[in-house]
Amino acid sequence: MSDAVATAELYERELIVPTDGLSADLFTRLCEAVTEQLQSDEIPIRLAVTGRVRIPNSDREGHHCEIGLLRGLEGRRRPASIFDLDRRTLENAQQFNAVLLVPTGVGAEIGGHAGDAMPVAALLASVCDTLVTHPNVVNASDVIEMPANCLYVEGSVIARLLQGQLGLQRVRNNRLLVVLGPHDDELFVHAAINSINAARTSYGLVRPQVLRLEQGLQMDSRYARSGRAAGRVRGLEPLFAELDRRRNQYDAVAITSLIDVPAGYHFEYFDRMGDMVNPWGGVEAMLTHTVSALYDVPSAHAPMLESREIANADPGVVDPRMAAEAVSLAMIQCILKGLQRSPRLITDPEGRRHHSVLNAADISCLVIPDGCVGLPTLAALEQGITTIAVRENRNLMSNDLTELPWSAGQLHIVENYWEAAGVMAALRAGVDPAAVRRPLTGAEITGLAE
Repeated sequence: MSDAVATAELYERELIVPTDGLSADLFTRLCEAVTEQLQSDEIPIRLAVTGRVRIPNSDREGHHCEIGLLRGLEGRRRPASIFDLDRRTLENAQQFNAVLLVPTGVGAEIGGHAGDAMPVAALLASVCDTLVTHPNVVNASDVIEMPANCLYVEGSVIARLLQGQLGLQRVRNNRLLVVLGPHDDELFVHAAINSINAARTSYGLVRPQVLRLEQGLQMDSRYARSGRAAGRVRGLEPLFAELDRRRNQYDAVAITSLIDVPAGYHFEYFDRMGDMVNPWGGVEAMLTHTVSALYDVPSAHAPMLESREIANADPGVVDPRMAAEAVSLAMIQCILKGLQRSPRLITDPEGRRHHSVLNAADISCLVIPDGCVGLPTLAALEQGITTIAVRENRNLMSNDLTELPWSAGQLHIVENYWEAAGVMAALRAGVDPAAVRRPLTGAEITGLAE
């Protein structure tokens, strides 16, 4: 292993991209502008556009971007660029398939805590043929419930799906590699292993491999300037080495490890009754984005509790959105069940066209919290995918989605997820959602051009 590889790490930094000149072909031009500001050894893993800002020492405005980066990967295969876009040439209208996204670490009112967007997923799944969603929506420590027509993949896979980089193929089950990060107290390792065996006993999880790492995976949670949860990951080499060595032995990767947070965060998180951005999710997303990008497999992460003091503390009666975290010791059960049938990632262009594979042409709409702009939103914009933004799901992002160059009728801004479900039902029925509202505008009448 080279010295360069031995320094592999994940981290975030912020960039400002001038808004002028970005109105046309926004996806490509924004991605090019971000790439121009990166160093040659920095590999983009995750992108969030947090809002407009004034460029320092200038009267110009720019998009404030926070980007997750991987460096020190020399000696290993680089993942495909997160900015690749294969434009779809058609939309398959034989089914109505939706993507439900609640970005991790943005303090979303719904879906920003512990699986508290699961009822939303169940509602929206009832008005579509397939609902594609991600762990942040449905993970709730020992609890996870997903409709049969739901596909569970992590956020970078959703971006690549919408960008036309991959397709999703349903599976009956997956061979899981469960990675246990190092911990000084065997209580938490035993709790994780007991959770794995409970999964085998209760719902027939295919016998997984369990890998104990004796070192590595130093995950630090910190907040970005926007208030988003982010962080840094070091000690990746032992994980990468084992994933390389066992590559033909697993279909999905579940990871549970310690995440270092500032002292007192556990107690403050519960004491503030939902008024604090979950500090763990951002750095978890950075790690799983990297694993899925490098190995083209579904992945998910669950945090280990740091100590018995934290495990034994009584948080009292907490905000209902956080209750699942207050009653779990291992935190891992949700990702085991989610990954059990997470779809296979099909990256081969020929394979993506197989009738059993869901690809960008099969996606009918994207549902997001209002104000959120990342690669999935930008990809939907460019691909002509109808996007529904929900105002009630307030969050830290301050983008005005109406400023983006949507096609006529492509963006629907609704108050809540009840309305989102109604818009989806109208779209599925081939009805203009505006036609069921009043006042009703008539046909647009124009004359011949002179």
